[in-house]
Amino acid sequence: MPDGELADDEWHRLHPATPLLRGGLLLIAVGGFLFAQFRERLLDFVIGIADGRGQRGGGPGRDGDPLDWLIRSGYVPLALGALVLLVLVVILLFWLSWRMHTYRVTAELVEVRSGVLFRTHRKARLDRIQGVDIARPVLARLLGAAKFEVQVAGDDANVKLDYLRSRDADELRLEILRLASGVQAAKRASAGGSAGGAGGGGAAGIPGAPATASARLSGFVDDRVQEFLAPELDPNAAPPQSVVEMSAKRLVGSTIASDATLWLLLLIAGSIVTVALSGEFWILFTAVPLVLGFGSYQVRKVIKFLRYTIASTEHGIRVGYGVLATANETIPPGRIHSISVNQSLIWRPFGWWHIRINRAARSGHGGNGNQQQQQNAIVLPVGSRDDALRVLHLLLPGHDADELLPVLASGFGRDRGAGDFTTSPRRAAVLRWFSWRRNGFGYLSDAVLLRRGAIWRELVIVPFARVQSVAASQGPLTRALRLGVVDVHTVQGPISARLGALDVRDAEALFAHVAASVVTAAAGDTTHRWGVAAAAGAPPLVIDRAGAGAGAVSQEGAPASAASAADEPDSADKRVRGEPEERA
Repeated sequence: MPDGELADDEWHRLHPATPLLRGGLLLIAVGGFLFAQFRERLLDFVIGIADGRGQRGGGPGRDGDPLDWLIRSGYVPLALGALVLLVLVVILLFWLSWRMHTYRVTAELVEVRSGVLFRTHRKARLDRIQGVDIARPVLARLLGAAKFEVQVAGDDANVKLDYLRSRDADELRLEILRLASGVQAAKRASAGGSAGGAGGGGAAGIPGAPATASARLSGFVDDRVQEFLAPELDPNAAPPQSVVEMSAKRLVGSTIASDATLWLLLLIAGSIVTVALSGEFWILFTAVPLVLGFGSYQVRKVIKFLRYTIASTEHGIRVGYGVLATANETIPPGRIHSISVNQSLIWRPFGWWHIRINRAARSGHGGNGNQQQQQNAIVLPVGSRDDALRVLHLLLPGHDADELLPVLASGFGRDRGAGDFTTSPRRAAVLRWFSWRRNGFGYLSDAVLLRRGAIWRELVIVPFARVQSVAASQGPLTRALRLGVVDVHTVQGPISARLGALDVRDAEALFAHVAASVVTAAAGDTTHRWGVAAAAGAPPLVIDRAGAGAGAVSQEGAPASAASAADEPDSADKRVRGEPEERA
């Protein structure tokens, strides 16, 4: 199918196998279960008719059985007719549901219409798109189908297309991202000239005589085999040096050496001690379901991330995972609202790190909202220090390695850092017993960095253009210790950008700098149309780190803005709004 054919302002239907994948399999499973339950009765009925016995399907011990009553009353043909009619009605409803489930892509919207009796019409603005996900369950891969989801800012605002042809899903994602970037694809403009040779060639799109059934079947099988053997990420879609791959040994080791495993071992040890003291051995059996459930969850987690990759592509960050059932998502530029790099105490001897992100979209394929949001937030399940730095370099484009890597390396450290971070004073040890030396903040040219934790280390990075608001506050105890707390608010998610136990003057400087930087960054933000900005060669945002206290921020080639929101530095609660709504 030519590029742009699905993004042509026309309504299109889903994969023909959608009714089978969405509900037909359940119907077949129920039919198979019923047949397995009643196969002996059906055999008795058929043999009884063949032998001419007066008792057909009956037998001792079966009085009052509804099936016996149907056989003795002669209602079997009527019951079979009703069953066939019911199956036909269900099949008709599935077909109507597929027939009336259509979608189209315009220059501004993705629209989906669905429903038979109750119609729904959902629209997603392209400038609100947070990502595009494609999931391929095992059975769907065998049929050449894929789940397609457009993640949109807001609660339950995502647009789902289950299922599309696998190739159509890849092409549609590319077209949607091109339209969302603000650049009209050149291929769409030239599609009219090449349509004469590519279109009108039949259902298979092959000019000349139609292929035979055996040839089509052979081609279908070859496509499925190639899809299973092909790498998750097309080598032409990203430069090899930008790809971070998962180590199987590290993944298994990190799964075993996790906080959840530690708590499970403590629970088992407690159960054993309880049995030893009470003599009630049945207590051990209560832990068996928990162990089995936990073990299956950990195995699924390992299998899911075995084929994990992350790379930088033309239209954002591409994250893929899965072995048999695969999934991949593309996160466009400017859709990452905050980043968390964390390390637990158990992982510290191995030097492993974990990276999550906050995005504005809050729903996804399968699972409940909160659990799916936690899963979608993971961009690096486990990686070495170098892997974490490479992933951060992908998530924070536009930075030179000479600027980015030393600051981030200092953020990973256990001490105060080499002047890149402003840390808590010694008196903050009253509130931060172990972490007051690490607890602090720093800056990149377009983001604020919050470093906290000693046992569970964490580095939070918030781009200025994605900040919703910033607040500084003091409670009675912090006021007595001359300390302050700063909250950098972004969209709701698993990451909290809160830093406490700062010297009050440092807290005021952080508040003022972020407040001014947010206003300037939001005014010059063009990531919602990243393609236009890249084509126009927009100058990068430059923030004077030396003027952090006054919040000096400027656009290269433009005068600096001195807008400061800290008019009352002694106020116990100060807030400035950077953006009135969630930005895409």
